Amino acid sequence: MRSSVLPIETFTALERAGCVHGFVGRVAGIELSHAKAVVLDILNKIHRQAREILGLDNRKFITARQVHGNKIAVVDSPAESDHSFEDCDGLITNQRDVCLGVYVADCCAVYLVDRNARAIGLVHSGKKGTALGVVRNAVTSMREEFGITSDDIIAQLSPCIRPPHYEIDFAAEIVRQCRDAGIKEVHDSGVCTACDLQRYYSYRAEKGRTGRMLALLGLKEDIGFVRKVWDGTELVPPSSEI
Repeated sequence: MRSSVLPIETFTALERAGCVHGFVGRVAGIELSHAKAVVLDILNKIHRQAREILGLDNRKFITARQVHGNKIAVVDSPAESDHSFEDCDGLITNQRDVCLGVYVADCCAVYLVDRNARAIGLVHSGKKGTALGVVRNAVTSMREEFGITSDDIIAQLSPCIRPPHYEIDFAAEIVRQCRDAGIKEVHDSGVCTACDLQRYYSYRAEKGRTGRMLALLGLKEDIGFVRKVWDGTELVPPSSEI
């Protein structure tokens, strides 16, 4: 699906999970730049509007200073303010007062959502990050930090660059790594960013003078009947459900 107000896509596979998400595409009329910081400053107002449309504007905005590595930042307590983690390419949380954000312009944003709505992850994975196993690290971290097993994770790949516009198909490798990690439900948008410059930015196709898409992900505040509690050993329903 795509918003009629801003270029915000959502993914069917995640709409039935206990999360709020979006993928903000190319914004018409925005000045482009070779400098990432400059273009993000230009896009900031639009990206704030996107969070407002998704109902995530009242949450603390958690991002990462992405370095094409495999380090995962963990948010396991209420956030006091917006925050950007240094030298990270993945974010995981079990907090409902935050919105995770990852910027891409050919790399893939990988959404990891626990079907029982206990935790989520958002990962920036391009050629280098994929080779370093950043998504695999995020899945491992979700298990170690929050007790989320791979069977309970839904994985969704965003639009990203693909052959023949790029020399390797790192999206296919991400899918393989997800399956090797035990994730049974893996969805790939199958969309190439370099193939449609009307809808997406592409660092490769635009030779570096481009913008950034923004992947957004948060846990739903009210998850109703799907809510479960991790007690360290097993899943148990809240007392109101017993």
